[in-house]
Amino acid sequence: MRFNWLSRIQHWKKDVFIHTQTRLTFQYSVLIMVFLTLFITIVYFLVHTTISREQEQQLHILADQQTLEIKNALKDGVLSQQELDNINTTQENGNQFFYYVINPSGRILFGEAVIGRSQPEILRLLQGWMPQSNEIHYGTITIHPPRRGGPHEGPLRKGPPHEEERHPIDLMMTGRAIYLGDQLVGIYYTGKDISFYYELIRRLLAILVTLGLLFLGIALGLSYFMSKRAMIPIRNSFHRQREFVADASHELRTPLSILQSSLDVLEMEESKQMSGFSQNVLSNMKNEVRRMTHLVGDLLTLARSDSGVPVLRYETFDLIPPVEQLIRSAQTLAQAKNINLQFHAPSTLTVHGDHERIRQLLYILLDNAIKYTPNEGSVSLTLSAASREKQQALRIVVQDTGIGIPPEEQGRIFDRFYRVDKNRSRQMGGTGLGLSIAKWIAEAHHGTIQVSSIPEKGSTFTVMMPIVRQKA
Repeated sequence: MRFNWLSRIQHWKKDVFIHTQTRLTFQYSVLIMVFLTLFITIVYFLVHTTISREQEQQLHILADQQTLEIKNALKDGVLSQQELDNINTTQENGNQFFYYVINPSGRILFGEAVIGRSQPEILRLLQGWMPQSNEIHYGTITIHPPRRGGPHEGPLRKGPPHEEERHPIDLMMTGRAIYLGDQLVGIYYTGKDISFYYELIRRLLAILVTLGLLFLGIALGLSYFMSKRAMIPIRNSFHRQREFVADASHELRTPLSILQSSLDVLEMEESKQMSGFSQNVLSNMKNEVRRMTHLVGDLLTLARSDSGVPVLRYETFDLIPPVEQLIRSAQTLAQAKNINLQFHAPSTLTVHGDHERIRQLLYILLDNAIKYTPNEGSVSLTLSAASREKQQALRIVVQDTGIGIPPEEQGRIFDRFYRVDKNRSRQMGGTGLGLSIAKWIAEAHHGTIQVSSIPEKGSTFTVMMPIVRQKA
């Protein structure tokens, strides 16, 4: 089961359309998210700045008006009750939380707060502050519950303990120095309770963030839909191209087979009457037709694998007999180069897979190993059962002492039509598709194929496929 999931993940990663669609969805989503973030940020700061400036402007107007009234009241050196009532009325009409006039020595001359017991906290915020022109200070005080039985506090309000323990209040404060002539007679401080506006701003931010997340989810859906629509013409074009390759490969097989047969007949009937040059031309033609036939067969195999149509025929069989037959066939190629071909495997190895494709995979690996191993070298094929992801798997190892593969080329040898040494590969009849087909066969069986190589010392191809059946 885990192999199925791994193969699906590998297929998803390698599917160029899914990968491109995912990237488009991600890019569209990031773009929309950036605009949403900018919109939320701009709206939040605009509202916050507008409210703050409006409150600051109102506080400055009230402070200037009340300072003027206090100066007029202190001109005669005596503050009457009527003048004090007028100042208090201004405070109430301006929704001021407090105002105090403090002499230069720090003693309160007069003033009051909406909540009397908040005075110590307010004085703590004002301590050491000499206000400059139109200066604004912000601060937070905590109102503690009244003492039980204290004078003028009234009965204790019954309620949940957390409501009576403390009550934080956010204040916006400003101040004015009061001069009579050139003499500083006091400092006027006042402040407004802006807790409601702070709470409003916090709720606005929460609403904007919630709406942003909601629209982000919608944006993801729209991005996926838009990217899917954008991929439709590309998919159609690719499918038409793939169908053309498959159809062309299929149609080319028949004339190539006829041409091969005709050349064989011509060689048998006219070889004695041909000159040496003509025989050489005929031999070259046969080699080229054979190479073209092999290339067309490989293209047809890859086109079918790309089509998504199931091309594997699963069956349970013993792998050892067909591999022994393959080794006997490959032995002829190895002996022509005096290569020592070795085969290591258990007496029986039951697998569940496509008989022909597995045989094709082994032939490709052996053919490459023999082809790129110099004379007097060695090639070995090892089959064994191994454990992978808690499942029994077939382990195939093909090792040679050939020319090796440079490290920078090893990541591309499974690409189609890619050859490390193009001139040498063409001389040896290579098309650059064999390892691509081998990789497809391994992955179609939910397996993997890897290579490790050292230049001039040899290469080792390792295939792991979860197709081994345990004995009952």
